[in-house]
Amino acid sequence: MERVEADLFTDGGNGAVVRLPGRKFPGVLIQGDSRHILRSGLAEVLEACERGYVAEARDSASLLPAGLDGLLTRYADALQEHEISRPY
Repeated sequence: MERVEADLFTDGGNGAVVRLPGRKFPGVLIQGDSRHILRSGLAEVLEACERGYVAEARDSASLLPAGLDGLLTRYADALQEHEISRPY
């Protein structure tokens, strides 16, 4: 393990916007349990697709954008607050 100093642009909770040394743009820290939830949701969509359950796949997929959109909004807000252009 290596210890480094990082720039923290939001509070340190889940979805913290952090810039690591040597990086131009910050990233979003996703805790392991939250990442697991996102991955599990995607796996449900894929499984439903494989079985041909389109309605079930759509229902499972509809839950995923909200979580990701929240992280993206938090990221964009942090960049704007600190006058950093978006990398996209």
